[in-house]
Amino acid sequence: MTTVERLLDKAKEAFVLAIEIYNKPSIRYRLEGFSFLICNAWELMLKAHIINKIGENAIYYKNKPGRTINLENCLQMIFTNAKSPLRQNMAKIIELRNTSTHFITEEYEMVYIPLLQACVFNFVDKMKELHGIDMTEVIPENFITLSVRIRALDETAIRAKYTEQVAEKLLSTQTILDPMIAANNSKFAIRVEHFHYQTKDKDQATETYHIEREATEGVRIIKEIKNPNDTHKYTAKRCIEEIQKRLSRQGINLLCKGAPVIFNQYYFGLFCSYYGLKEDERFCFTYRVQAQTTYSYSQQMIDFIVKEICKDPDHILDHLKAAKKKC
Repeated sequence: MTTVERLLDKAKEAFVLAIEIYNKPSIRYRLEGFSFLICNAWELMLKAHIINKIGENAIYYKNKPGRTINLENCLQMIFTNAKSPLRQNMAKIIELRNTSTHFITEEYEMVYIPLLQACVFNFVDKMKELHGIDMTEVIPENFITLSVRIRALDETAIRAKYTEQVAEKLLSTQTILDPMIAANNSKFAIRVEHFHYQTKDKDQATETYHIEREATEGVRIIKEIKNPNDTHKYTAKRCIEEIQKRLSRQGINLLCKGAPVIFNQYYFGLFCSYYGLKEDERFCFTYRVQAQTTYSYSQQMIDFIVKEICKDPDHILDHLKAAKKKC
């Protein structure tokens, strides 16, 4: 077995262990354990790529030939743009790992989970891109999604629970990360959002409630939430990229007239036209500024198109094209 093969085997093992530790409810040290192992997985995977690209000597310090370079060095060598969302994500994950060495509180999970999930997806993408390894063959795709146990940070409760120094550190971390999450794309953070809707169909309800006639406290029922910056954050280009990645991870080969094709702008337009996706507020938000109209799309849009493709990847494009000709 070559050095590269050994590094990649260990990278896969570290990645799987990171996921298993984080998703195991009985482990209270899961955030710390995850941060150590996911960083280790990235370092091993990137060192294997450096050896393939430059040579084995490149993973050693020049002035210390018996010591290999660290994760930060690997990232700098391969992803040269320090401002890229992936680099910024890894910088924060490394910061979390370093904090975990000294002291961490359970509330850090609430702050970091969007970054952790993005880090996992980024690893899966880069393993495929750099080494041709499909991690969904190592661990089922549904297990790659981290098990989220999250609630909003309560500043009063945090200050009551911890010393002033610890509370300030935790709250300041959230203050720093929140605008970064808002400003970056899914390479930096996968936002975790929960929306509650009112329904009269008990079969569709996850929770039930009743109205107390004699209650003294007032309530407001939110029937609809609209914030396109949060719910419809994808451009058409980003949607197409995400759909391509999802199909690749699932090993779905898309065909048109029996020949393999890559999902592109034209096929995206076919889906939008046939299913009326741009007219559905769940999938598309329309911006109208004077005579100019632009569109942004939701995660639901991506999920819907991938789901429809998976039903019949061999013929769905042919069906959509035939339907368009009839119009």
